[in-house]
Amino acid sequence: MSKAAEKMNKSRLRSSNITVVVSIALVLFLLGLFGLIVVNSNDYAKHLKNQFQIEAYFQEALDKKDIEKEEATQLAFVDSLRAKDFIKSVRYIDKKQALNLAKAQLGLKDTDLELFEDGIFPPSVLMTIKPEYVDSARIDSITHVVSNYEIIESVNNTSALASIYERIDSIIYWLVGLAVVFLIISIILINNSIRLKIFSKRFIIKTMQLVGAKRRFIVKPFIFQSFWLGLLGAVIAIMALAGLWYFAAPKLNLGLWNENFQWLIIGLLIIGVLISVLSTFWATWKYLSLKTDQLYYS
Repeated sequence: MSKAAEKMNKSRLRSSNITVVVSIALVLFLLGLFGLIVVNSNDYAKHLKNQFQIEAYFQEALDKKDIEKEEATQLAFVDSLRAKDFIKSVRYIDKKQALNLAKAQLGLKDTDLELFEDGIFPPSVLMTIKPEYVDSARIDSITHVVSNYEIIESVNNTSALASIYERIDSIIYWLVGLAVVFLIISIILINNSIRLKIFSKRFIIKTMQLVGAKRRFIVKPFIFQSFWLGLLGAVIAIMALAGLWYFAAPKLNLGLWNENFQWLIIGLLIIGVLISVLSTFWATWKYLSLKTDQLYYS
C-alpha cells in the first residue's frame, strides 16, 4: 500500500512539475513573441528613416553657352550640400543617369527610349536625410530651404511620407507600453502557477516545520526546484520562438539574427527564473507563518 501511495505521489509531483513548466513556457513564449514584434518594428522604423530621401530637380539652361557651364555649377551646388547638418549623403544624377533610372523604374526597353526626346529627364540631386531630421516639420523646412535656391526648379514633396514615419514611432511606443502590460500579466500568471504548486504541498511544509526543521532548510529545496523549473520553461519558450522565427523571418524579409535578440533571450531567462524563485519563496514562507488550522481554508 505504501508503495502504491509513493508511486501516486511521484506521479502527482511529476504532473505538477510538468504543468508549471508548460505554464511558464507558454506565458514566456507569448511575451517573447511580443518582444520580437517590438524589436523588429523599432529596427524597421530605423531602417526606413535611414533610407529617407529628397530629390531636387535642377533648372535647365536654354542658352547653349550656359549649358556648357551648367553641370559644373550643379556639381558645385551638390558639394555645398554635403556640409549641411541634415544631409547624410548626396548623389548627383545627370541626364544620362536619369534616363537609365527611368528605364529601370518603368521597365522600358532600349527601343522604347526612342519615344522620348533627347534629354527629357532633367538632372537632379538625391539627398539622403539623417534619421533624426525625419519628421514632417523638419522635412518641410528642408524642402523650403532647398527650393529657394535659384538653381533648383522643384523639390519632390515628401512631408506626407515623413508624417507616416512619425506615426510608426508612435505605434512603437504603444507596442512598448503593451509589452509592459503583458509583462505584468505574465508575472501574475507565473506567480499563480507556482502558488498552486506550493498550495498542494502546504501540509508537507507545515509538517516539516512541526518536527523541528528550520525555515531555511524547508524553503531551500523548493527554491532550488523552482529555479530549474523556471529555467526549463524559459529555455522551451526560447526554442519555440527560435523555431518560429527561423521560418517567419525569410517570409518577412528580415534577418535571422538581430543584436537585440540577445537581450530578449536574457530577459526571458531572468523573468522565468526570477519570478519562479520569488513566487516559491513568498508562497512557502506564507504557509510557514500560518497556524495549522489555517491551512484548511488559506
